[in-house]
Formats: sequence, structure tokens, C-alpha cells
Amino acid sequence: MNILQVNSSARVFENDQGSHSTRLGNELVASLRAQDPAAALTVRDLARQPHPVLDEAALGALFTPAGQRTPEQAARVALDDALIAEIQAADVVVLGVPMYNFGVSAQLKNWIDAIARARVTFQYTEKGPVGLLTGKTVYLVLARGGIHRDTPSDSQVPYLRSVLGFLGMTDLHFIYAEGLAMGPDAEAQALASARAAIAQAVAETEAAAA
Repeated sequence: MNILQVNSSARVFENDQGSHSTRLGNELVASLRAQDPAAALTVRDLARQPHPVLDEAALGALFTPAGQRTPEQAARVALDDALIAEIQAADVVVLGVPMYNFGVSAQLKNWIDAIARARVTFQYTEKGPVGLLTGKTVYLVLARGGIHRDTPSDSQVPYLRSVLGFLGMTDLHFIYAEGLAMGPDAEAQALASARAAIAQAVAETEAAAA
């Protein structure tokens, strides 16, 4: 099993401090690897190694034939190629997803823009778009200061279902840690609830594989 962990918080998690989504993502990965000690792990930490935005220069590089790119254009495309190779190789993806201003972080949006490439990770056919990143199990650890689950203020889940499904990833498991900014008791309850959901999700995966 190849696991890809993507930490999309703007905050580094270090010395047990920092991003809640990364903390819980680490715990989920540890549970998966306890289930399969031979599992390979790749970690893409977008706080430590931010990916560049999709701007005019990047678009110019992507739409220039490979043999005609400048060294700078080739280097820019290679950054996206590396992320695409990671997601293509993964059997399991663990996404740490904080909520910033009701949406995903800029770090996560840049990662999504990098891996969404026509004729590589999706393609258009006469019957519509077809995602090419199939056969993957995706765990999404959602960390929120408030409580948004199943309410109109949760724009993250519909967006993530749409964009990941567009790329072919439809086996999605959402794990919620909500109310993290609503006081110490609410934070403790949110983390406990998320950890219980992690244990259940990993157990269900193990049972399905048995």
C-alpha cells in the first residue's frame, strides 16, 4: 500500500503544536501503518514546502510544448509533475483540510490546481469528463474553528466531492474536528470525536480488505 499524506494547513505542526488537521492526519496515517507495517508513505507538507500559484506564467509553461519550453518553464512544469506522480502512485490519500474563511486553504487549492491536468488526471470525452485518478481511498480530515457540518456554511465538502470526483476519486471518507475555537472543552470534544471517527474509518477499511 502506498500512502500519500498532504498537509494543507498554513501552519507547521511541530513539537505537538500547530495545525490540528496535520496532527489528526498524522494520527490517521499512524493507524493505517499499524494495520499495514509495510505501507510506503510520502508526505507532502504544503506549509513547509508551499506550491506556487497557478498564474499566467505557469499557464504559459503548461501550454507550451515540452520541447519548446524555456528552462524556467520546464522547471515550473516539473513542480506540478512531481505532485501528479505522487497522487498517481498513491493507493490511499490522507488530506489534512483546515477551514479558512469558509473554504479550503490557498495551499490546498494550489495543490489541486497542480494535480488537475487535462489528458493526464482527467479527460473530456464525447460523453463528458472522465477522471483518471481511480481506485484510490481518500481520507479527508476537516478541522474547523466553528461547527459547519451539514449546514449551508460548509462549502468545503461539496467542493471537495466535486473536484476529487472529477479527477476520479470517489471513495471519500470525511472526518470532522469541529468547534476547535469554541473553548478548551469544545476543543477536547472535537479532537476526541475526530479520533473516534479515525478509528472507525480505519477499522472499516481493514474489514473491507479482509
